[in-house]
This record gives sequence, C-alpha cells and structure tokens, in this order.
Amino acid sequence: MCGIIGYCGHRPAVPLVLEGLKRLEYRGYDSAGLAFLQLNKLEVIRSEGKLCNLEEKVAKTANTFAPISIGHTRWATHGLPVERNSHPHKSNNDALAIVHNGIIENFQEIKDELIQKGYVFHSDTDTEVLVNLVADELDSVLQINFGKKYVEIQQDMDEAFQKNPELYLPFLEQAFCSALQKAHGAYAVVVLSPLIPQHILAARLSAPLLLGIGIGEYFVASDVPAFLPYTRDVVFLDDREYVVLSAGAYAVKNIFTAEKLEKTVHHIPWDLQGAAKDGYKHFMLKEIMEQPKVLRDCLVGRLQDDRVCLPELDGLPVPGSIRIIACGTSYNAGLWSQYYLEQFAEIPVIVEIASEFRYRKPILKADELIVVISQSGETADTLGALRLCKEKGYPVVGICNVLGSSVAREASACLYTQAGPEISVASTKAMLSQMVLLLLLALYYGQRKNADCSHAKKLRAGILNELKALPEILEGALPVMRDKAKKFAYQYAYAKSFFYLGRGTAYSLALEGALKLKELSYIHAEGYATGEIKHGPIALIDPDFPTFALAFDDDNFNKVCSGILEIKSRQGNVIALLQEGTELENNDLWYIPQTKLPEFLALPAMQLFSYEMADYLGKDVDQPRNLAKSVTVE
Repeated sequence: MCGIIGYCGHRPAVPLVLEGLKRLEYRGYDSAGLAFLQLNKLEVIRSEGKLCNLEEKVAKTANTFAPISIGHTRWATHGLPVERNSHPHKSNNDALAIVHNGIIENFQEIKDELIQKGYVFHSDTDTEVLVNLVADELDSVLQINFGKKYVEIQQDMDEAFQKNPELYLPFLEQAFCSALQKAHGAYAVVVLSPLIPQHILAARLSAPLLLGIGIGEYFVASDVPAFLPYTRDVVFLDDREYVVLSAGAYAVKNIFTAEKLEKTVHHIPWDLQGAAKDGYKHFMLKEIMEQPKVLRDCLVGRLQDDRVCLPELDGLPVPGSIRIIACGTSYNAGLWSQYYLEQFAEIPVIVEIASEFRYRKPILKADELIVVISQSGETADTLGALRLCKEKGYPVVGICNVLGSSVAREASACLYTQAGPEISVASTKAMLSQMVLLLLLALYYGQRKNADCSHAKKLRAGILNELKALPEILEGALPVMRDKAKKFAYQYAYAKSFFYLGRGTAYSLALEGALKLKELSYIHAEGYATGEIKHGPIALIDPDFPTFALAFDDDNFNKVCSGILEIKSRQGNVIALLQEGTELENNDLWYIPQTKLPEFLALPAMQLFSYEMADYLGKDVDQPRNLAKSVTVE
C-alpha cells in the first residue's frame, strides 16, 4: 500500500529518493519521510501530508549529498497520518532507520516484550516495533561477538571502519533476519544503519519489492516507476528473500538460511514517457486518452486470421467451469466477462470478491479453472485467494499488468494486459485492458470447444472484427466524449447522490461508473441492475437524485428504456447513454458510436464524466483521499 525506495550509488541520494517518492505517491500520500547518513549519524526528515511538505523540510537541510538514502510515502494502517507515525522510524539507540510497507500482525506481542526490556515507543505504528526488534536482536549479536551493545561500540566505529568497512555487515544481517523470522504478517522493508554506512538491507514477505540494477548504483522500490529514469533492468525478489546493496554490488539471500541466491535480471519495456503526464493536466486524463493504444497493444500477437492465440493456456485443459476472483475495478471487469464467457465459451462462470472468497469454505468442482485479476499483481486478498486455490491443486490463470509481479510468478499461467504504467489511483485503462483479455479468453475457449462449428466460427469472426475496429472508433470518439462529459459534469455538479443503472453487460459497468464517481468526486453513488431499481431503490428518486443510465442497442434496450421512464415519471433526472441509431424520450442524451461491443466506449465515457466532475469540484483527481493504488494489505 505504501511506497518505499532505497538507493546506493554515486549520485546524491536524497534528491533521487525524493524524485522516486514522487513516482510512488500513488501508493500512499498521507505522509512521507526519508533517512540518510551524515557524519556517520542517522538523519531522519518526516512530514505529514503530501510530499511537497517533505520537500520543503529537506530544502532547509544543510547537507543532503549522501550517496545512500531510504524513503517512504505512507498510506496509513497503524496510527493516524501524523508526523510521529510517518516513516522512516528509528530504533531507540539510533542504530537503525527503517521504512516498511505491510502489516506486522504480532506487533503488540513483540511490543509488550520490548517494553519489558525498557524500550520506549513514540508512535502508534507496527513499524517502530519492528525497527526496535531488529535493534534488540542486533544488541544480542554484538554482545556475543564483541562483548558490547551498539551504544558501547559507537566510539570505536570510525577506527573499525578504516580497518574493515564491512566489519559489522554480517552481524546486522544476522539480526535483521532473526527479527524478520519473529515478525508475522506482511512486509517490504529497507534498513539503513551507521553500522553499515556503505550498505542498505531490504527484504520482502507478501508485499511488493524489487531491485533495480544500474551501473555503479542499485535501487530497491515498491514499483518500477520509482527508478525508471535510471534503469529498466530489474530483479524481482520472492517472499522470504533479502538483499544486501552497496554502490558496487548486490547479493540476494534467503532470510532463513542466508544462502546466496541466483536471480534473473528482467528488462522492463516501460519507458519514462509512459510514467509522465505528457502535457495532460492529470495522469487519469492521460490514461483515459491512451485507451485506443491500449486496445491495440492488447491485441498484438493474440489474433491470427479469425483465431485467438493464447499460447500461455494451451497446456491447460478446457475447464468445465470458471471461477473469477478479484477486487474493486478488477472484480467489475470479471463480472462483465461472465456474460461473454457463458455466451461464446458455453462455460458456467462464478465471479467472487477475493476478500470474501478466501474466508469462506468454497466448494470447487474438479474441472474448475480459477482466474484471478489484479492490475498490480500484488493485491493482498487476490493473492490470498490464488494461494488457497493452488494449495487445493487447482490451476490458476492470472490476469495482470506488471511483469514479474506475485500473481504473474505464482499463477499456473499469466496473461499480461500490456497496458503500460498506470499512475492515477483511479484505475481506467487497466479495466479496459482486462476486458479485452477476458473477451479473448471467452473466444479462445469457444474455439477450442467448437472449432469446427461453422455458426460459432462466424460468430467469433464477427466479434473479432468489431474488436479490431474499436481502437480507431474510440480514438475518434474520445474528444467528443470529453466535451459531453464536461457538459453533464457541470450540469449535475449539484448532486449529492447518483444512481448508475445497466442491464446485461451494462450492469457491471454501472457498478464501475458508480465506483469511479465515489472515488474521485466523493459523491455517493450506487450501481444497480436496471430491473432492480423498482425493488426498493426507486423510493429515493427525486429531482435532486439523478441517474446515469446505460441503454445499449441490444435485447435489453426496451426494458432499460422502461426503467428510465419509471424514474422520469417520479421527477428523476436522467443522463441516458445510448448508441447512435437508437431513440429515447429524455432531455439529457449522450450518444456513442454504434458497435456490437458498446462497453468499450461506455467505460471511457463514464470515466471522463467522473474525471470532469471531480476536476470541476476541485478534487485531487490523481490522489483521492483515503485511497491508494495497490491494496497490498488486508
């Protein structure tokens, strides 16, 4: 959830870490901080609020040219988002500073033990408990080997370093690993210490952390954009691994055995342009407008004539049923795909919320395929569901956007959405790319089941032709959509609540439209199946409670129109999103181009409406309050 970064190299580390934190701020922005060594002493600068507050404090610091630094931007879990709870946290004896993403579940038990030993705590965080646990383990190790605790050997440190700069490294490694073995839960941590002024230590368990490989410099971070200007060569750390970094080398080891591990270096295809605003006011707007390119990129290499090619799945049998598991926007994409999987693949589908699924005792069928969807590939509940299913022996297909993410590495097979970096907290192009892959999945299993059926072939070919035409259609429609979105956003900015209605494939989009409006503008919104509106919710309708209705040109069109008329007869105002060539008696009509796949146009339209509403109301579009991009804790 939080964003962390560490750097060892030849550049001034503090400005670089600040720059990296800017690129990680989508992961959390309640508070921020960094640590570095100055005259072999730990310096920690922290600030509540946005990163600009930290930058102001750093600007007043005399010397920030240290070659090693660690930083953190926070999404609060333990403790209020105030400065005393901000990271980095120091140990009582000033031997260590730590940044942490995750939750230490047994922190209270550890804290009670440390308090009995005389430790004092100044924050409400589990992270301060962890750094003092490492410090306590360090004192034990130092006493065994030197007969002194950290505070007693400080005076001799300079002389010791001149003789052997790495004298204390193995002892800090030992203490670090010992503490992590005692800490239960999830963590990505980076540690800085005067004991090892040329090194930093970092480790992960069930929280994202990766290593950037530069020339004479190394990085650790929660996500690639943190160091994208400097390198695209990456090592993905696995659970229960830690890394020792210096400016000249790195070593990845096992936390329990300290065995040195061989790791593969991956080259990330993203570039800095993809992680920049590129002239747009907000990342969200840029990412909405990128969706024609996303459509094209998703299809590259996956279509051959009138066939869908998903070689990642060729080794898996055709399932008898499919269970899709996801959270938030990814769940809405999965719910949307249920209609197409059942239509084209003729496979029954169940769609589950990951946080609910993993705490039930689900009954899975013997021939069931599990599909998990996560933009980041690190969503905690989705990963938990994946692991639960794999433990039971079921094949799991992951759909995600991030190369080398936990979902990608742990799933039986992975389909990458190839959407490029998505920086805005509110997900846009990620859902569109997930929908493309899920539609391809439906067509792929359909052709494997009834490859020789001429009617099925014709049906698939028709949908594929529609899909191929979509990028150009969407590219032409987006500017018009934005103008319409602005008009309706200004017109309905008075609203305190909104209904979103849809039927069939539009139902899941109604859920997503309501979610986006809530996330960005803080206007209460609810998505409903159109047929359900009369079963209670219609009681809320009045002139100040508007509705956004999706009325696609399909078999449900007349029924949706009837629902809209029921709302209007009760003085409800309606924005009706229609396809060209259809008609409806309503004041506020929004037409999108005619296609058999209208969802791929309706989704960006609703995203633009939410964006323009939030921007008009003066909200922080890219960083909505209380939210973070990737939910890596439960």
